[in-house]
Amino acid sequence: MKKKPSSKKILKLSDAEFDRKFDAGEDISEYLDFAKARRPGISQKRVNVDFPMWVVQSLDHEARRLGVTRQSIIKMWVADRIQQNK
Repeated sequence: MKKKPSSKKILKLSDAEFDRKFDAGEDISEYLDFAKARRPGISQKRVNVDFPMWVVQSLDHEARRLGVTRQSIIKMWVADRIQQNK
């Protein structure tokens, strides 16, 4: 199945002018093709970790308290710890 071409026309702009507009806080969305946008460095890799039951229960308790999922609390805590060690 082919993708439909975007109906939005992407305007061309020199690199220097694009940087100037961006640095000035101007709206640059008309110069971007979001259909082709990539976010480097955020690809995900699935990992499995075995925790003792008391850890899982504590994670679930904290996740409920914060209104997030168990996976989210683990991601937040691991990311925080990595940032602290930089």
